[in-house]
Order: sequence, then structure tokens, then C-alpha cells
Amino acid sequence: MRTTSTSSDKIPKPIPTETQPQDAIALLIEDHEEVKAMFEQFEGLSDRANVSKRKLALQICEALTKHAMIEEEIFYPAVREVIKDEDLMDEAVVEHASAKDLIAQIQTMEPTDDLFDAKVKVLSEMIEHHVEEEEGEMFPKVRKTKLDLEELGEAMAVRKESIELPPI
Repeated sequence: MRTTSTSSDKIPKPIPTETQPQDAIALLIEDHEEVKAMFEQFEGLSDRANVSKRKLALQICEALTKHAMIEEEIFYPAVREVIKDEDLMDEAVVEHASAKDLIAQIQTMEPTDDLFDAKVKVLSEMIEHHVEEEEGEMFPKVRKTKLDLEELGEAMAVRKESIELPPI
């Protein structure tokens, strides 16, 4: 890996020459941060920014849908095998189901519809709670296991790239 030249008092930053493998938890945390930023951006839009609101809401829904799919198809089954905390895993699945219901409602709405903003806000709060549980409880438990997080992360990244959602 090459590095940029800098003055001697600064640490050189690596220049990525190819995609670095990312462990599963890092990939999921990156998704969490991306969606949180989109929710914050949504909150900052004015009531008159209907085109922007709809576009951003659909981006949030797509990101969350892909994220939920890779968790449910790859991450959660692997985690269930190693942490043996059925309650934690079952709660995560139920939280996903609730989020998917709300996502489906938002996708059929227009920003001018009653409750559009409220539904996006509630989805944001649900996701915030879900993220806190994953990052605060689940991920630390997973890190203590012998699960190959890089291999899992690679499989999740490949799957995420292959997901083609129907147009809304």
C-alpha cells in the first residue's frame, strides 16, 4: 500500500489501492452511520422540500432493506450459532419486521401525505434503538467468539452488492 508524503510531524495516510477486507461488524457499523446521517439530513429538510424528502426517504428505505437482508441471511444465522442468546437474536428479528412494515408504508407515501414525516421519524427512532442494542450488546458478544468476521464480512459485502430491489 502506498502512502502520501507529508511533513515529518504528521502520520502519512494510506492511499487505498484496492478494497480492503472489512469485518462483518465494521461493515454493519458503517451502514448504521450512513443511515443515521441520512435521517439527520431528512430532519433538516424544510416542509416544502417534498421532492428531496421523498428521494431521501426512499434512499433510507433502500439502505435499511439491504442492511436487514444481509443481517438476516448471513450475519444473524452465524451469530446465533456462536452466542446462544436466543432472546437478543429474536428481538433483533422482530425489530427488523417492525421496521420493514414501516418501510413498506413510507415507500407508498408522498411527503404531502398525513403522517409521512411522523413515520420517517418513528422509523429513525426504531433504528436508533436497534443500533444501540446491536452495537452495545450483540457486537461485543460476537467479538468475543471465534467467528471469522472477515470471511463473514466479505460474504455480506458480496451479497449486499448483488441485491437488486424493485423500483419504487
